[in-house]
Amino acid sequence: MRILITALIIFVNFILQTSLFPLLAVRGIFPNTALIIVTSYALLRGSKEGAIVGGFTGLLMDIFFSKMIGFYTLLYLAIGFLFGRSQKNFYRENYILPVIFCAVSTVLFQAVLYITGFLFRGEGNIFYFVLSILGPELVYTAVVTVLLYRILFGINEWLELKEKYKYRLF
Repeated sequence: MRILITALIIFVNFILQTSLFPLLAVRGIFPNTALIIVTSYALLRGSKEGAIVGGFTGLLMDIFFSKMIGFYTLLYLAIGFLFGRSQKNFYRENYILPVIFCAVSTVLFQAVLYITGFLFRGEGNIFYFVLSILGPELVYTAVVTVLLYRILFGINEWLELKEKYKYRLF
């Protein structure tokens, strides 16, 4: 049941992020909900499930939008694994920490894209990158994280309750 719902969340997010969210863009920037989902799953379920969700999310991005398979897969997988390591040290009900972790993961994600995309092509204007791309996406993603984390937290609590009482005899 958990695998089916997680796959459905990843697939619906992919469809929404590639079709609807570009219409909601502010100055060409829209929130990276795939990154929010990967970070949230890593915080809620741990590094193993965070890496798995990140791997499948990145694989979808690679298949449809990348010239080479593996770049986004590795990037999302690493983010899911890295932020899942701190899963045991925080309270799930706290909404400030997921916002901070999603903001940090956005900075890491965009830094890797900056290094591989802009810097290797010789376009090293870091001020343009920070002011026009990183800053707006960071704010937009942090705002959307509160809503999306609450939804994912509720789904996770429901699934954990189902799993807890599934094996009870009475």
